[in-house]
Amino acid sequence: MNYVDTVLLITNILFTLMGAAMLHFLVFAVIGIFKKKSYPKTDLKKRYGMIIPARNEESVVAGLIESIRKNDYPQDKIEIFVIAHNCSDRTAAIAREAGATVYEYDNPAENTMGYAFRYLFSCIERDYGTASFDGFFLFNADNILDRQYISRMNDAFVYYGGESVITSFRNSKNFGTNLISGLYGMYFTVGCRLESRGRTVTGCSTRVQGTGYLINSKIVKDGWPYVTLAEDWEFTADRILRANNIRYCDDAVFYDEQPTSLRITWRQRVRWSRGHLIVCYTRFKDLMRGLFCQNTKNRGSLYDITVNVMPVTLAFLFLQILQIVLLLFAPLADPSVTLRDVFIGNSFNLFTSGGFLFNMLRNGAVSYLTTAVSAIVIFVIERRRIKNVSFLHKVLITLFWPLFLAIQFPMDVQALFSRKLGWKPIPHSDQTTFDRVNAVSPEPEPEPTE
Repeated sequence: MNYVDTVLLITNILFTLMGAAMLHFLVFAVIGIFKKKSYPKTDLKKRYGMIIPARNEESVVAGLIESIRKNDYPQDKIEIFVIAHNCSDRTAAIAREAGATVYEYDNPAENTMGYAFRYLFSCIERDYGTASFDGFFLFNADNILDRQYISRMNDAFVYYGGESVITSFRNSKNFGTNLISGLYGMYFTVGCRLESRGRTVTGCSTRVQGTGYLINSKIVKDGWPYVTLAEDWEFTADRILRANNIRYCDDAVFYDEQPTSLRITWRQRVRWSRGHLIVCYTRFKDLMRGLFCQNTKNRGSLYDITVNVMPVTLAFLFLQILQIVLLLFAPLADPSVTLRDVFIGNSFNLFTSGGFLFNMLRNGAVSYLTTAVSAIVIFVIERRRIKNVSFLHKVLITLFWPLFLAIQFPMDVQALFSRKLGWKPIPHSDQTTFDRVNAVSPEPEPEPTE
């Protein structure tokens, strides 16, 4: 075995091991396509606090409050709380006019959503007592709820005895606005259908994705400690470490406004990446300890979240660069071998064995096609919930979906070396109303259940 073969063998084994560590993601995806977890309807109506952080959200906050008030759930069991966080507009006044209890908090040094949660829960404890609520829903101000959203979430919450966090299907208010919003809509639909559904069916804990989830009030009896750039990842890791599982309710649908510009997309996703790395730095040791602890009962969930918080894209990128650098030394190890032999080879047929670059191109093409097919599958199986998207728009989303995922590599690199990333608000202006989304919100199709 020559030098080139040795380098390729060792690095390809490492690539294979890294891929094998994530093979269970494919299992969850296949299960999520064909099965879901359904929950029996209950007559027990729990009392909930609706948590809405809002920073300069005067154009949308009333829409969310309206959708809560129009929900098919006893309104005497609901209290709406808005935290107007570092606002310079009329968010607080509009939220009060819409009927919410509003607290205002101005502290430019504490500008992440986690700080807003922390302050608001301290106010609720002082003025109401968190124990006076069975649970709290956590939203973003731009959300709009399906008519039966709270009832469906309550069904799942009661089913698990109030001991599990419940997350829900994140649809898009502006899926069809432009290509960027459509790609974001695809991103969250994939997360729900190909990740969360399969995890819940198999009994594995899923994760929360920023908004649209329900927690037991006991979780915040001592306050909200998660204040980094990725409070949802922090929260998820800690819940699983405590064996407080996170379950998914596919029949509970809410609508979220997605960014429509590449600039906002890049800024937001780099911030997500940085927050993800922070969670890896701060929780990885505890996750590994829990994974190998003899008394651990949720080992599968711990393994899954441990793999999730690892910077996999950076690891793949580092290994790929290492492979290329080692191959550059091939002529030193064997003078009869040229760099042309290593990287181009003697074959220019993409479908036969060629040089390193041809194999990379071939593997990239396979990866592109596979990822594009996943978008097609989503458009087919979620056709009842993805509305107001033209056929041409769907084609463009499918073609660009692999690239939307691939740019995660440079984003993660930027996040790795960015030390002063701050949270900046994402502008929201979409005026989609409760009546509009519920006019096109179908009853879920009968599907095989667990």
